[in-house]
Amino acid sequence: MSWASSSALLPATVSGAGGLGVIAAGPMRSGDLRAAIHALRALTDRPFAVNVALYNKRAAEHLDVAYEERVPVIVASQGSPRGRVERFHAAGARWLHVVAHPEHALKAEAAGVDAIVVVGGEAGGHPPPSGTATTVLVRKVAQTVRIPLVAGGGVVDGAGVAAMLCLGADAVQMGTRFLLTPEASLHADYKRKVLAAGIGDTTLVGWRGLPIRAVRNAFTDEYEAAERAGRSREGLEALFGSRSLKMAALKGDVERGKVEAGQCAALIDDLVPAALLVQRIAAELEQAMERLIGLRG
Repeated sequence: MSWASSSALLPATVSGAGGLGVIAAGPMRSGDLRAAIHALRALTDRPFAVNVALYNKRAAEHLDVAYEERVPVIVASQGSPRGRVERFHAAGARWLHVVAHPEHALKAEAAGVDAIVVVGGEAGGHPPPSGTATTVLVRKVAQTVRIPLVAGGGVVDGAGVAAMLCLGADAVQMGTRFLLTPEASLHADYKRKVLAAGIGDTTLVGWRGLPIRAVRNAFTDEYEAAERAGRSREGLEALFGSRSLKMAALKGDVERGKVEAGQCAALIDDLVPAALLVQRIAAELEQAMERLIGLRG
């Protein structure tokens, strides 16, 4: 959700509608992150979160800003929470930690995090290198840890939320669905590209490094062709590093840039205001739960 949610409007709208909006700190400088937190609080008094990728060169700065601004929830990923959780707990904050393997979930639980976010292979951005499906990972982690569990990857509606709850999750994280809202701060061509994606129109590239799931375009075609041709690891890394999410998300170059999105893009056929979307998902969840109850008969 870098760029899409690296501002106040989308997370503030989601939180105001009853969800937990998340500011994606990844591409932000510390001053911009602080300004976004202030702007969000001017729009809503509801709880919100800041997502910090711990491998990011600015991660320490992002965490400092979040601590100083008394952000109520941290969603951390791609790194260890050990030694980082305690000061946020002392400030009354909750720490949710993103994992892609039961072993990592156990380590995060032992480090004292408040909840686990499990992301499966369907997810956009950085899914697990194993490609393991969300349904399998969520069920396994639910059998492994005792703390609350949030499921992510492949969910766009209330039926998907119900499925994750049935597998043992306590909540659901959605990214791709909220890319396609007016409040997401993305180039219009990026939204059009994701909205047009059908079944099989995303692919996982960069297996040898930190893979991303993205909508197929000229970049993914070039990368996959280079893999088939046996290009060296260094050559593949150079090609991967020559393109960015920013190229597509901000500048609208949706053929050469990285159009990160999950497989669930194929299930989305409209661009909906974020507040209405939260309400719609809640209503769909009620319908799905009623159907499950009806099946008991």
